[in-house]
This record gives sequence, structure tokens and C-alpha cells, in this order.
Amino acid sequence: MRNFSKFFLALMTILTIGACKSGDNGQLTGVLDRPTWKSTSPYGMVYVPSGTLTIGPSDQDVNFTLTQRPKTISIQGFYMDETEITNNEYRQFVYWVRDSIARTWLGDYEIELPNGETRLDWDSELNIMERFEDLEDMFYPEDERFSGRVDMDSRKFVFEYQWYDWKGAAHDRYQSNRTKFIKKDNTEIYPDTLVWIRDFTYSYNEPYTRNYFNHPAFDDYPVVGVDWKRANAFAYWRTKYANAHANKKGMANTEDFRLPIEAEWEYAARGGHDWAPYPWGGYYVRNAKGCLLANFKPGRGNYPEDGAMYTARSDAYFPNDYGLYNMAGNVAEWTSSSYFENAYSFQHDMNPDIRMDAEDDDPKAWKRKVIRGGSWKDIAFYIQTGTRHWEYQDTAKSYIGFRNVRTVLGQAIGDFHN
Repeated sequence: MRNFSKFFLALMTILTIGACKSGDNGQLTGVLDRPTWKSTSPYGMVYVPSGTLTIGPSDQDVNFTLTQRPKTISIQGFYMDETEITNNEYRQFVYWVRDSIARTWLGDYEIELPNGETRLDWDSELNIMERFEDLEDMFYPEDERFSGRVDMDSRKFVFEYQWYDWKGAAHDRYQSNRTKFIKKDNTEIYPDTLVWIRDFTYSYNEPYTRNYFNHPAFDDYPVVGVDWKRANAFAYWRTKYANAHANKKGMANTEDFRLPIEAEWEYAARGGHDWAPYPWGGYYVRNAKGCLLANFKPGRGNYPEDGAMYTARSDAYFPNDYGLYNMAGNVAEWTSSSYFENAYSFQHDMNPDIRMDAEDDDPKAWKRKVIRGGSWKDIAFYIQTGTRHWEYQDTAKSYIGFRNVRTVLGQAIGDFHN
């Protein structure tokens, strides 16, 4: 016992000396050597403060589906893209994946880090056409070239994105190896440009297939032909891209960019107007001058009356009171939530969400994801803030796009109410 007492006293002396060397004078100061952090609005995003709303129909449920039963919920504040992700913004992702594959294949663009790992050297110049002989497999073979053009095979643009099964880990209670909850998926990320033809039978839309994603005329239009997996891959890349820049400056990582949960989307779309059927706060789709306020189909066979035959620029029409554009019409938008008809009857009233990571061989009903906002080809019912709809996660359409959100870390000043 005496020897143990001596050992304990010596140990406490060492710990005390170590504590004194830290310069905290024996006071509770917290860990001082921490990364810097400053809460700022990400570029192109607007702040949506925490609050409550009543989700559900703001008008008669004309289909009597009972999928939108009223329920009061609370939402944590978040940032949201002020517009739908545009063709040019998504192209930045496509080019990054293209160049990362090219640099990996070339091999001589990898540099070694102090810990022995290697990463791509993005500071070095890369001209893919000048290295055509080394990268020939990234292009269509000669017998598949159309009109003699040397085009890259976009099917080779495959990106691995990851996500963590937090709910599974929580229920597991640290019993399993964490690799069980690290999920990965390899997905082709180039937009499916053929949706413009596939979505409409006996309709001439070939010019949009050829030009919509590629031509500069459509740079500021919402990207389409992106299924739910591609949208998630984009958000994962965007997070890694932002964190790489922050780490270079010694700053802490950001919270993840992601698709909004269904409740966040509806809360943002309402723009602070509870019970309002449309983002602009009114009960009608026209203003006092008779002008249409969104891009949708106002009448049978009447697409261009609102000023756009197909999609419009992502910043077309007036924003809602949160500063968000086209939360009604233009393109419907993916959310991260799984679709269940009776979801409102059992989900929580705080940040309500239902998540299901369906595998490729799972039943199709498990692959239904909520889309919101309606699109350029939909009637007014589908552009209401409370209308729920869905699409399969592995399906791309010419009228579905997306935007990202990012949860606010800490308590933002705008969340305090006097």
C-alpha cells in the first residue's frame, strides 16, 4: 500500500507539473490550441433562421390524398442556396472529377505528403488534349465518333462519394467496427442529357439534349438530368472542396453541404409566411397586373405565357422574403427525405425527417425520395409550398434539379427573438 501511495503521489506531481507548463495558472481555461472559426454565410447562400411552421396544405387538398396533414414543427436555422444549382456550377464538379481522373491516370501529378500518403497536385498545369495519347481511354474510340468530333466519354466520369450511417451507429452503441457504418457509392456524375427526349413522347426536344448542359447560353439555368445519387455526390464533393480550402488557412472544417430535408425545404419556401400556399405569400399565381409569378404550366398546352417555354434562369422572377429564387416552379427539387404517404402522422416535430439509404436491389418503394416545388411542366397545384410529390432515387428527369443547405453551427444572432 505504501508503494502504491508513493506511485500515486509521483504521478500527480508529474500531471501537476505538466498542467503548470501549459500556462493556464491552474485555471479552467479549456483547450487553447484550437482552429479558428468564424460563422459566415457561404457564397451564394442565404440564411434561413430557426423557427416554427405548420406544414401541410395551405388550401384544399384537391386530390384528397391526406399526405399533407397539418402539423406544427420546429426547424434549426440553416443556409440555403439562393438559386437552384446551375449548369455552370455543376460543371465545376464535372471538370474536377474529369481532371482528377486524368491526373490519376497520368501518375506524374501525384505528390507525397509527410505522412506517406499521396494526393493530386492541383497547382500543376493540365492540358488534356496535349496529353491525348496518354489519356486516349477517356475518349470515345474512333469508330464511335460522330461527325469526326473527338469527344470525351462522360461515362468514365465516375466519382466515389461517402456518407456515414449515423442512425445505425447510434442504435449499435459502439458494439461494431465503425467500417460497418461508412457507406460508399461509385456513381456516374455527368448529367443525363437524353432526358429531354426520353421524358416526352412525340415531342421535338433534341436541341435541348445537344445544348442544354454544354452551351454557354444555358450556364445560369438550373442543372437537370441529375438523379438523387448524383445530387448527393455533388454535395459530398462540395464539402470536401470547401474543407480543403479551409484547412490550408488553418481553419476548422465546415458542416456538410447536403440536400435539404423535406421540412427544411417547405419552411424555406414559405419565406416566413405560415399557411401561405405560394412562396410570395399570396393565394394567386398572378400579381395585380396579371403577370405570372413563377415558371409553370398555367394552362393546357400553354407553356410560354409565364415567359419561359422550358426552364428559366435560376434567378428569374422575384425571390421570396428569405431571398430564395424559384421555390415554386422552374424545376422541382430533390430533398434527402424518403417518401411515405403517412409520414406527417408519425415523424418528430423537431427537424422531422425520414431517411432510408436504399440499395440497388431493394424494393422500388424504398427508393422513393421527396421532390418539392413543382416545375416548368407542372400545373399550379404542384408549385404550392405544401404539395408533396416523389421520384425514384435512381431516376433523372428534365424537370428535376436541386439546391444545397448547410446547418448553422452554434446559435446565430438572428435566432434570438426579443
